Amino acid sequence: MPTETHSQIASFIWSICNLLRGPYKRNEYRKVILPLTVLRRFDCILVPTKAAVLKEHATIKT
Repeated sequence: MPTETHSQIASFIWSICNLLRGPYKRNEYRKVILPLTVLRRFDCILVPTKAAVLKEHATIKT
């Protein structure tokens, strides 16, 4: 990874941390970051089946 890209990513992550500093204490960051990271990962993994799942949900719901 180029140093410039790495620096941009690090800067972006720190800017998010700065936003969290208000409502969350430093030791509480992991309670927010980890669940959101896992949810995003699930979202990325399930993209190929999303349409089929929504269609099946619609048939089960009715």
